[in-house]
Order: sequence, then C-alpha cells, then structure tokens
Amino acid sequence: MSLSRWHTVLGLVAFLAIVPTAGAQQATARIGYVAPAGGRQGTTFLVMVGGRYLDGTTAVFVSGNGVQTKVIEYLRPIRQGQADVFRARLKTLMDKKSAAEAAEKSLLSGGSKTSVWTAADEMLAAAIKKKIVIALHGQPAPATGETVLVQITLAANAKPGNREIRLETPKGLSNPMLFCVGQIPEFSKEPRIADPSAQAKGSSRRDEPQILPPEPPVEITPPVVVNGQILPGGADRYRFQAHKGQRLVIVADARRLIPYISDAVPGWFQAALTLYDAKGHELAYADHYLFHPDPLLYHEVAEDGQYVVEIRDALYRGREDFVYRLIVGEIPLVTSIFPLGGRLGTRSTVEVRGWNLPSTPLTRENMDKEPGIYPFSVGQGEQVSNVVPFAVDTLPECLEQEPNNEPKTAQPLTLPVVVNGRIDAADDWDVFSFAGRGGAEIVAEVYARRLNSPLDSVIRLTDANGRQLAMNDDFEDKGAGLTTHQADSYLRATLPADGTYYLYLGDAQHQGGPEYAYRLRVGLARPDFDLRVVPSSVSVRGGGSVPLTVYALRKDGFSGEIALALKDAPDGFTLSAATVPANQDQVQLTLKVAPMTQEAPVRVNLEGVATIQGREVAHVAVPAENMMQAFEYRHLVPAEELDVAVSGRSTLRSSAKLLGKSPVKIPAGGTAKIRIGVSPRTLIGKFQVALRKPPAGIAIEKVSTSREGVEIVLQSDAAKVKPGLRGSLAIVAVPTQPADPGKAKQQAAQRTSLPTLPPVSFEIVAP
Repeated sequence: MSLSRWHTVLGLVAFLAIVPTAGAQQATARIGYVAPAGGRQGTTFLVMVGGRYLDGTTAVFVSGNGVQTKVIEYLRPIRQGQADVFRARLKTLMDKKSAAEAAEKSLLSGGSKTSVWTAADEMLAAAIKKKIVIALHGQPAPATGETVLVQITLAANAKPGNREIRLETPKGLSNPMLFCVGQIPEFSKEPRIADPSAQAKGSSRRDEPQILPPEPPVEITPPVVVNGQILPGGADRYRFQAHKGQRLVIVADARRLIPYISDAVPGWFQAALTLYDAKGHELAYADHYLFHPDPLLYHEVAEDGQYVVEIRDALYRGREDFVYRLIVGEIPLVTSIFPLGGRLGTRSTVEVRGWNLPSTPLTRENMDKEPGIYPFSVGQGEQVSNVVPFAVDTLPECLEQEPNNEPKTAQPLTLPVVVNGRIDAADDWDVFSFAGRGGAEIVAEVYARRLNSPLDSVIRLTDANGRQLAMNDDFEDKGAGLTTHQADSYLRATLPADGTYYLYLGDAQHQGGPEYAYRLRVGLARPDFDLRVVPSSVSVRGGGSVPLTVYALRKDGFSGEIALALKDAPDGFTLSAATVPANQDQVQLTLKVAPMTQEAPVRVNLEGVATIQGREVAHVAVPAENMMQAFEYRHLVPAEELDVAVSGRSTLRSSAKLLGKSPVKIPAGGTAKIRIGVSPRTLIGKFQVALRKPPAGIAIEKVSTSREGVEIVLQSDAAKVKPGLRGSLAIVAVPTQPADPGKAKQQAAQRTSLPTLPPVSFEIVAP
C-alpha cells in the first residue's frame, strides 16, 4: 500500500468510533394503529395511520389484490404549546365546510358553486379533532403521535378477509398492521369537540376546544361494521332498530386488530360491550368471550324497538391506538366446531355451533398440501362467518368414546393416533390405555387452546399400577404468538418396561362442556421443526445487506442442523451464514440484495431443510414480528409476508470484503480479530463501526487499522455465550453527523439502510 493511501486510511479510521449496537440507534418507521382498520368491497375511503417516524411517507402497500392507495397528508404530533396551531387549522377547515354548505344552498337557488368540501377535508378535520382531544388530556404517546392520512380504494371483487398494510418512508418500510376487507356496510365514528371559535363553559383558556358532555347514541342500521377509537374518557354508543325474533350478534374486534401494545397493561385494548333496551335497561354485558379478550354478545330480540350498544375500555382507559371494529347484525358466527381437525387426504364431517348458521353438519375436504392449521369458516347467504382454526395431520384418527372416566373403562388406543374428544362436563376425565414397549419414547400432546377451545388441559401418564411417570399442565408453544395463556399440554417420556399404560386428560380449571374440545396426539416421538423469520418488513439499499433473525421451533426433541435458503427469490438476493446450528434455537443471518431499485417491496420466502431420521424435511419460514406486551413479555406474532424494500444504491461498494478465515472463532470470554478490506474512497463522511442487532454477549472491543483496511476486535461475555453458538454478525458503518433540521429527509434516507460491511460468520469456541 502506498504511503499516501495508508495516510488516507488512517485519516478515515480516526473518525471511526465504537458503539455497542446500531440497532438501538436506527430510527425505523413504526405503525401504531390504523383507523378505520378496514373497509367494504367496492368503496373508497380515508384512513388515519398513526405511528412514529412516518414523516415523508411516499407509498402505502396493502397485501393482496384489488386495492389502490394514495398518500394524502402527514400530520406531525402536537407538542407542548402547539394546540393553538391545530385549533387554528381546524377553524379554517370548519370555515371551508360552512362556505361549501352555503355554496350548495346557493346552487339549489340557481347560483354557482364556489366552494367544495371533500372527503379528504372531512378526514383531515377528524384527524385534527382527535389530536386536539388527546392533547387536552396530556401529551400523546410517542409511538402514535404522528399521523398519515391515506386514501384506500377497494375493488368490488377484492377478496374479503385479513390483509396487511405497510407504509414506505425515508426511514424504511414500516411494520405490518392488520387491515380488514369486509362485505357489509361500514360506518366510522368521529370525535366531537366544541366549536374552536367559541368559549366553552368552565374553560381555563379562551378559544381552546373543549370536550363535550357524553354524546347521544349514533344511529346505525344493521348489518353494519362500526369503526372507532376509544379516546380518553370515552364510551361510544350506537342506536339501532331490531325486531322480535332476530338473533343479534355483536362482536368487538380490538385485541385482534392490534395484538400487543408495548406500553399498556395488560398490553392491549380491553373492550367491553353493553346492550341496552329503549328504556336504558341493561340486557347483556361482556368484556371477553371464553378465553378471548375481545368480547361478543348474542341476543335473541324479545320485542320490536330501539336498542343501544355501548363499547368502552373495561379499565376506563382511552388512547389513539384503542381501535375497534364493532360488527352488529344477524351475521353468521361460529363459536365452536367439532372435531377440531381431520386427517390429510380425507373428508371430515364438522359439527358447527354458533348463531345464524346452517343447522346441518358441514363437510371439509382435507386436501391441504401438508399438515398444519388452516382457516375454517361458514357461508350463510352472501355473508361469510368468522374464521376458526382447523388442524390437519397425517396420523390415523379416532373419536373419544364414553364412558372412559377411569382405568377400568379406559378407551384402548392403537398408536400412533390422534383422538378427537371433549371434556363434556365439569371434573370429567378422559382415560385412554395403550400397549407400550420398554425403552420407547412416547409423546402425548394436546391441541385445544391453539384451536380455539377453552379447554385448559392437563395430562398424566401412569403405568398399569397407577404409578405416575409424567405429568404436564401448560406447555409453551413459541409458534402460538397470539396466545398469552399457553394452556395446552405436552409430555415426552421413556417407558420403563413392556406393558399397559394409561393417559388421563382433564381440565385444570375443572370446567367442561360441548365447546371444550381437544385433539390428543399419542405415539412415538416425531422430531420436526417450524421456523419464524423476524422482522417481516426490512429496508435496504440496492447492493447492500440487512440482518434477519431466524427462530427454530424444535419439536419432539429434534436438535439437528437446519440449512436455510431463499425460495424463488429474485436474482441477486443471497443469504449468508444460512444455517441454524445443531442444538441452537435461533441464528442471525444476512440478506444481501441485488444493486437495483424496486418501486414496490419484494416478497421473499425462506425455507429450512433438515435431515430427520434419514429423510429430508423442508418447511417455509413464517414471517413474524417480535412484539412486546406490557413492557416485558415478548411474542413472535405471525405475519402474512416478508417484504423487502429496495431503494437507491448502497453507499459502501461491493469491493469491501472479509479477509481471513470464516467463520471467525471467538473464545468464550475472550476476543478475536477480524479484518475487512475496504477502499477509503467508498467511505463517505464520518462513520462509527457498530454491530447491528448482535446476539447477547458479543460486542466490539476496539477498532484500528491494518494495511488492508479496518481491523475490528470482537469480544464475548462468557456469562452470556457458550461454546457451540454460531451465527452471523452484521457490521455497519454508521454516519455520525449531527441531525440537521434542514437536511432531515436526506439524513433519514441515509440512516434507513446503513452501509453494511460484509457479514461475518462466527462460532463461539472453548477458551
């Protein structure tokens, strides 16, 4: 290396500083809520998307076909002392509305229409009102302070059901949020505040908008979906006409829309429903349904008249992300099914319970491609019911047969088998017997809560003399990211000798009934795995790379290595460190993209392949978000797609490369050096070298220079990492220039996809 070039490298590295992680410094776009959280086929409407780091939103993407979107406007959060600015804008809008109404009257009288009030104006006014309401009760939550108004058009043939909505911003592609496409009419509730030009009684500040007293019920006509938000101190009430004999169903979707709110307790909007008659008498109340936090009411109308339904937070809270969809009408509703699943390649006769449903059992053709849990719904006329889960497996199946409450009447099983049964009454026990061989490893697993059953199962395994060999109440399935009470049971035990064995299955809460159904899998262990890949939205510059974390959900004792690969990926997309090592439950890998720009996010699929008992097993990784509940608990919440937004070109040329052997071996509790060959001409401005979302216990100790480029010393904490841990480290060069308000968008774009140095494969070894 020439002396001048060596001095250049020294000069550049003099700007390099060490930071513990880049993940904590990167501000990425986050959606906190979408309101309304859905719409009807064949309509155009406006929604408010609240979140953080949404300034400069350029595009909105909704999964699936039949949707068009348009960004209308960005509204910054109300800071301390800025309410007057929003109040003045609201007054300007209200003046425009009054002028438009006057022009409409003039037009009817033969005059000309000079002012127009648009749907966008209406939504903007509603958004400003909500911001003022929040401001009058204190500062908005940082996670929802910014608002983007979006216009959405749903085609008449847009497929109904759940979609995902994401925003593209200079700070990257946002997380997904649930968005529903419905079939029945929809109505959106707006907040009401005092006229901003008038002084309300008791106001401490002249001209400040005030919250009005409780509003009269809003008129609705079932069947209808009502969209709203419970703001501080709020309770929304809706009045409708019903007739004798109608079988009304009222369902609140709240937690289903936003599964976890990190800074709220219990971690979601806990909706409560109350149904009143015309005289104000309470007819029904619910703040949950079985184990579901979202409540539902079903009520057979006794006489013609007007009825009122109220929705509020059960804990009397309120905030912008307390979004709901309230469904009211004689809609089909499935509350339970039996059996909860069937065998692959066969036909199942399914008994369906609920309201406004066909009276005869239904059939399901189990011609799914592979075992798994699939959606099941019922059509009634032009409407489709809610979706419930239905499991499909390859094992032989049988029905539980009563009486089988004790060993002498135990139902004999031939293994392997899946038993479809019910805990029919309180304190009921179902007992099964089977012949076992000494040394065999037997697995018994209950699927109930994961299949929408209220059963809180407990299982026991005994020998013929009644000696307990194994017992389990609750078993955590990390793949069930929406289940907060892991109530299903699982046990694995080695049989001590040839003989007869007994399995006891009951409800830990001593409950029972027709809806307390289960699927009990009994047989030899079936080693297997599922995969989750996090996050489900990533942003990267063309030619750059970005870290992903893959979680291996191992089953029945499987501990082998899982090879990861992209499936049907665009040209130029590659993975590094694409292996989940044996005995390891997660790995960070790096996705590198081609040097290109995409107008829309690219959908990417990852597949894991392992050799299990001599055969090759492959599973596609399910995209997920690692979400926090109530400040502490974390859940892997499945998403529909893994979307990659590719924009611009990486600021670090592909000439940067790792020098030396790979993987880098880091002693537990020790250090290891890595060298990266990089041309100084590719480094623009001042940078910090950092690890981006490294595994706990691995950090950068120091950065120095070498003749080839940059030398980095990695250190490991023996208390947090153990020999055998393997994975990939994403090392990035982070711009260090201070924030400049005049260059906010430019700097945000630079931070969106930090220039990423070559991924470094590592292995923790014994010291």
